[in-house]
Amino acid sequence: MMMLEPLRFTGLRGELRRDEPMARHTSWRCGGAADFAFLPADREDLAAFVRQLPAGEPVTVIGLGSNLLVRDGGVRGTVLLLHAALNELGLDGTRIRAEAGVASPKVSRYAAMHDRVDAEFLSGIPGTVGGALAMNAGCYGGETWRHVVEVEVLTRQGAFERRTPDDYVIGYRSVVSRRPPGDVAFTAGWFDFPQGNGAYARGRIKALLTQRIATQPLALPNAGSVFRNPEGDHAARLIESCGLKGYASGGARVSEKHANFIVNADGHATAADIEALIGHVRTVVRRETGVDLEPEVRIIGEAR
Repeated sequence: MMMLEPLRFTGLRGELRRDEPMARHTSWRCGGAADFAFLPADREDLAAFVRQLPAGEPVTVIGLGSNLLVRDGGVRGTVLLLHAALNELGLDGTRIRAEAGVASPKVSRYAAMHDRVDAEFLSGIPGTVGGALAMNAGCYGGETWRHVVEVEVLTRQGAFERRTPDDYVIGYRSVVSRRPPGDVAFTAGWFDFPQGNGAYARGRIKALLTQRIATQPLALPNAGSVFRNPEGDHAARLIESCGLKGYASGGARVSEKHANFIVNADGHATAADIEALIGHVRTVVRRETGVDLEPEVRIIGEAR
């Protein structure tokens, strides 16, 4: 583990914290502390910080902390918290440019207000543009990278560079760079949503949000869909068919409202509780149906 000291850095305007509890920054509201967490003031402050990082310092990037489980032993190295800093959203010519910290639902609303269509699916993604780009997030029949024209990344040298979809292998909930390792994070994306009926798009967003409220356990801490849908089927259907709705492990529980959600039922679940429940669901579904569910949530850090 590299031991960063705040005095090593010059010219920073953001906040560098030691032993920052990740439960404050994840939608499951659990997990251990990061050795260090940096909250940049803006994109240039972020680049200045990255340029001054020791070459071997592990770096983890977090937006809203959805789709993420941080183990109870915490995260070694430095966590970059981008949501508050990279939040610009606007038109760049005919395309929508959104920085990585912008919440995905905000992009859907912005597109609809500017008479663009096909962005409505983003209203159902409880994360940021950076996370959506990193995992090709999707729902309601839409996927992020279908609309990406270009992205911006921050390299380990602290430089912003442009990339195109041809620089990546894009799959279902998967984005793999064709380039050698060296990019720290997506920092922005340019999206091509076609001109259309903005009123229709706004109506569809409202309908999708109503559906989401009715079918997902939004009142309890959760991380969205836990498992990827297997080809030709739905993880929730398989989990429910195995009688696992409502099954609990410690403070974690399979939601009675949507079987592909695990909730921090009383607010006191540990990451170990949630990870154990993920493993149990996977084992039971594999035994009963022959399908090996693949987790969609990212699990990072060390066990306690």
